[in-house]
Amino acid sequence: MALKIIDYGTIEYQQMIELRNEILRKPLGMLLEGNDIAADQENILIGAFEDEKMLGCCMLVREGARGVLLRQMAVRNQLQGKGIGRALMEFAETIARDIGYREISMHARTSATGFYEKMGYVTTGDEFLKLSISHVLMVKRIS
Repeated sequence: MALKIIDYGTIEYQQMIELRNEILRKPLGMLLEGNDIAADQENILIGAFEDEKMLGCCMLVREGARGVLLRQMAVRNQLQGKGIGRALMEFAETIARDIGYREISMHARTSATGFYEKMGYVTTGDEFLKLSISHVLMVKRIS
């Protein structure tokens, strides 16, 4: 499996859009729209690949001088539980640390908090609804 930063607008980025739609948006009756896609230009886009096929993805959104927000974490359904998510998280943390960030936060679906807790993330605050799904804010210091 290869982990890498993806350039906006490339074939790999198109695979990322398709995977995010399949895993994160279509189950909610939604698709990524122009504003969502345009905003990706400013983000650090990350993908996991096997033979040029995307297995999973996530992105880092800059939030001030000290931290980034992890967003759009998705792994193909049939591949979940095989270490791809963990590898993506570790790669994203390394990238963020190398750039100089000290903290990663995320709006995690409550159904996924166990995974993130195993990765060292801590829930801060109460549950909230985002796109009709229960989420919590989770944070990890990476310095």
